[in-house]
Amino acid sequence: MPRILGVDIPREKNVWIALTYLYGVGRTNSKEILKKAKVDPIKRAKDLTEAEISTITTVIQENVKIEGDLRREVQQNIKRLMDIRCYRGMRHIKGLPCRGQRTHTNARTRKGPRRVVGGVNKKPPAPK
Repeated sequence: MPRILGVDIPREKNVWIALTYLYGVGRTNSKEILKKAKVDPIKRAKDLTEAEISTITTVIQENVKIEGDLRREVQQNIKRLMDIRCYRGMRHIKGLPCRGQRTHTNARTRKGPRRVVGGVNKKPPAPK
C-alpha cells in the first residue's frame, strides 16, 4: 500500500479516488492535486512511482490542510462557538443538530438512542 503523509491509500483504486482516503481531500480537490503534480488520475495507486508519490506529497503539503491540522482547526472552531455561547455553540453543548434540522422526530444521530420518560406503570386493579 502506498503511504501518503502517514495514511495508507488503497492499491487497487484509481489515484484520484485513493487520495480521498486522506481527511480533507475530496474528489474535486484530489483532481486539482493530481493536475498540479502532473500525475495521470486514472493510474492505479499501486503503479505510482516513488517520484510521483513524493510530488503528490509536496503538492498536498503546500496547498491543502489535511488530517491532524484540519481536525484540530475544526475542533478549535467548535470550541470557540461553545465558549462564546452563541446559538450554534449551545446546540453543540446540548448535543442537538446545529443546522436547522427538525428535532421533534428524527435527529437520532445527534441525540443518541431514545430515553424512556415516565416509565412507571400504575398498579394493576385488585381482583374481586
